[in-house]
This record gives sequence, structure tokens and C-alpha cells, in this order.
Amino acid sequence: MNENYATLWERIADVVPEHTALVHGERSFSWRSFDERASRFAAALESLGVGHDSKVAFYLYNGNEYLEATFAVYKCRAVPVNVNYRYLEEELSYLLDNSDAEVLLFHGSLADRVAAVRANAPLLKAVIQVDDGSPLLDGALEYERLIADHEPAARIDRSGDDLYFLYTGGTTGMPKAVMWRHEDLFDSTMPTTYMLRGQATPADADGVAVVAKELVDAGEAAVHIPASPLMHGTGFITSCQALTAGGTIVTLESRKFDAHELWRAVETEGVKQMAIVGDAFAKPMLRALEERESQGQPYDIATLGLIVSSGIMWTAEVKEALLERGNIILYDALSASEGIGFATNVTLPGTEVKTAKFSVGPRTKVFTEEGREIEPGTGEVGMLAVGGAIPLGYYKDEAKTAETFRAFGGERWSIPGDFATVETDGTVTLLGRGSVCINTGGEKVYPEEVEEAVKTNPSVLDCNVVGVADEKWGEAVTAVLALRDGASASDDELRATAKAHLADYKRPKHFVVVDEIVRGPSGKADYKWAKSVAEKALAER
Repeated sequence: MNENYATLWERIADVVPEHTALVHGERSFSWRSFDERASRFAAALESLGVGHDSKVAFYLYNGNEYLEATFAVYKCRAVPVNVNYRYLEEELSYLLDNSDAEVLLFHGSLADRVAAVRANAPLLKAVIQVDDGSPLLDGALEYERLIADHEPAARIDRSGDDLYFLYTGGTTGMPKAVMWRHEDLFDSTMPTTYMLRGQATPADADGVAVVAKELVDAGEAAVHIPASPLMHGTGFITSCQALTAGGTIVTLESRKFDAHELWRAVETEGVKQMAIVGDAFAKPMLRALEERESQGQPYDIATLGLIVSSGIMWTAEVKEALLERGNIILYDALSASEGIGFATNVTLPGTEVKTAKFSVGPRTKVFTEEGREIEPGTGEVGMLAVGGAIPLGYYKDEAKTAETFRAFGGERWSIPGDFATVETDGTVTLLGRGSVCINTGGEKVYPEEVEEAVKTNPSVLDCNVVGVADEKWGEAVTAVLALRDGASASDDELRATAKAHLADYKRPKHFVVVDEIVRGPSGKADYKWAKSVAEKALAER
């Protein structure tokens, strides 16, 4: 599919113009309006100098504007850049510089952080504020005013080689942009989307439009909720999948996940599918269902037929409880920012539910470090790899690209670091990320960054940060630290230190004080020791 997503979505808008594309609270837009508003915003971006390969950063919460602006950026053949809305000034400044962002789109409530960093982003030509009731930042352009003041941009020829940036963390703690070509993103995601709807994958943009119209006319087009943030791959990519099949995207208004709001939206909008991040979402969802059932007012979730999860563990017990409440397909996907379709665990009503056991995708293999393929049933641990349609690499990081995107047997593979064993039947049992990355509520947290922040407290001598199993978060960020001789620091003081440097999800939820941090002969952290100490200390509390 050698096409830019903007071209695909334009074709869909032409054939189903009155079908609803976006819903956010009381604001909804048809595909005709989705296309027109995006075209007007594209013209505004072009007037600011945005063109092919320009980078436009999205510092936004979920809402219609996120996908409208994405459509607009794609129309310009520019590159959208996801920014975690939890980032504070230091993190935001780094990402704007690293991505070479020329325009920053932000929600008004984040204006203070934007004001603090924009002078230090020399390539930044404009900051554009999305109205959320906050005062307009001095010097910022108004999103809705730009749409109103510009005529729709003319449609142009584009290419499947155009890029989408998906920022993810690295083991050094600094975010890195994974460079996806539109063609590769389509080829790695849409065949599954069409397969689930009984359709063959179209070969060109006109074919995409034909299938979208067939699905809409038959009442089978997706009504999809990205329950997770659009600034994360799971929420964004599943939304692109639904749109490219002529679907409707419903975004929640709350800026913190509210399971009751989610289920209300399922009822009122007739939601057919949703994207979540494992137990961090599924457990609150289940509790909300149980609460309403205990009140004798159960939610009507009869329209819901598919829940997609990716990112963290989705346990069998929670899956079983959801299956008891509806005729739902549970699609547990093992993917990463660096590759999609490593493996899946698909659970149908009436079938056995399993945790962490996956069927590998058609382009997936498990390799040893040396590139030898793991034999099924041997119990040998290897690295999950996916080939075929994979990213070009990391933006401005050739060393990390060479480490993650490797050639074995004359083929290029994406190997982001998930370890697994291959069972006799060919399924894989996921063991987890081989690095020290902490996965807390679907967010990746890297110990070195948190350690450096904690150590800015003058009382702290040394620190290791690990993830400890937690029912709510999957893993709770936990700091194991040693204090300077004669010094003291309360948990509240340590939290204040972390708050000054880190986004909230990166801040330690627990602090464990020890006499001395154990390190190896080379000075490297002994995370196995630190985790053991943390688990023991928390168990005794």
C-alpha cells in the first residue's frame, strides 16, 4: 500500500461523507467535516512553513483535535510527533529539540510548561493552542481560529514513504522516535483489521474506500474507543485501524481513566470495540461493572464485540470475568513501538483463557543473541523478533537502530527486547522485557532517569529504582536508596524531589532506605539485588 494515510482517509470521506468519524462528548463530526476541518488546518500549517518532512509535535490529551490535526499533518506530508502530556519542562524541552519540531500543538491547560520551554526550541516556528477553557498563552495561535480563517488545502500526491514518529523510551531513559513509513504501518496493522471483518486487504486507495463503504452500508464499521491515550501507540494505532476501515472514533472527556465514563459511552454511542492497556484498565472496568450490577442497574454493553489490549499483562481471571458479561472477543496483542504483530492471544467466548501464552504472528521468530532460531519445546529462552513491515529505525540514533533492528539470515528484524520460550505446539510463553524497563500502568519508566532525579535530594547518597509487582499498576516504581552519613529524608521530602523533575507516573510510589547500595565490580547497578530488597521491605510493611 504505497499511500499516505491522508490519501486513504480522503477517499473514505468521499464515499461515506455523512457517516460519523469523530465523537468527543457532545461534539461530533461527519467524515465530510473531518476532511474539511483537517484540510483547513493543513492550509494553516502550510502558511506557517510546514511541508514535506516537517515535524509537528502533539502535546495533547485525547479529543477530536488529536486525529483532526494528525489528518492535517499527513495532508502536508509532514510528520506528527507524539508528546506525553505528563512531561514536565525538562522532558518537553528535550523532545522538542530531539524531534526537530517546527510547530507545537498543545491543550491550554499545559500552557505554563510550553511557555517555559519555547524560547529554548530554536526550530519552533509556532505554538498552537487547543481551547480547553484555559487563558490563551501569549503569542500562541488559536486552533479553531486557524481552521476558520483558512480555505481547505488542495489535495496533493503523497507517498507511502511519508513518516509517522512514535516516541518511546530507551534503556538510557531518554525517549527515542521510532520512524514508521505509512506503507509499513498499513501493512503491519490493516490485514488483521480486514480479516476480523471478513474482508481481503485492498491493494490501493480506491479499494480501501470501497471496503469502507461496504462496511458502513452494512452497519459493520467499527465504533471504537481508544480508552488509552492517543499519545501512546496502542490508542493511536488502533484508532487509525478503525478509521481506515470507515469507522468512528469516540474519545472520552475525562483526563484520567474513568471506567464508568467508558461504560456509559459504550451504552450511548453503541461502541463496538475498544483499546485498553491490560489489567491497568481491565480491572477498574470490571469493578465498575460489578458496582452497577450490585445496584441493580447493570450497564448495557451488548454492542461491544471486541476488546484489544497491548502493553502490559492482561490476566486470565480478569478476562474470564469480562467474558461472563458479554459476547466479546478479547484480542491480547504483543506489539511494541518498534514492531507490530509479534504474537497474539485471542480469546473467544467459551474457550480456555490463558495468561502470557501467545500464538506467534506469521512474520515472527524467536532468536538467540547470535541469531540462531530457537527450536520449539527446548525450553531455551530467546528474543522475540518480527520481520516484514517494520520501522526504518530510531530518528538520529544510528547506534540504537543497529542494536534493535538487526539482520539475521539475510532478512531485517525488529528485536526490541522481549524474551520468550517456544512451546512444542509453536506458541510462545512471554517472559518479559529483558532490560530493566519498568512498565507501570502501561507507561514505560526507565530506572536511570528516576535514580538521577531522586539523587538530586542532598540527603541521598545512592539509589536504584526497580519495579515491584502491584495489583493496580502492574509494577510500582520503587526507589531503593542509601542516605548520606547523618542525613535524613522523609518519604514526603523524597516525593517532593521527584515531583520537581519527573512526570507523575515516573515518580516512585515507594521508598526503601538501606545502609548501602550494592553494585557490581564495574560500578553497574545490581537490579536483581535491589528488587529483592524492595520486595522484602514492602512485604514487611
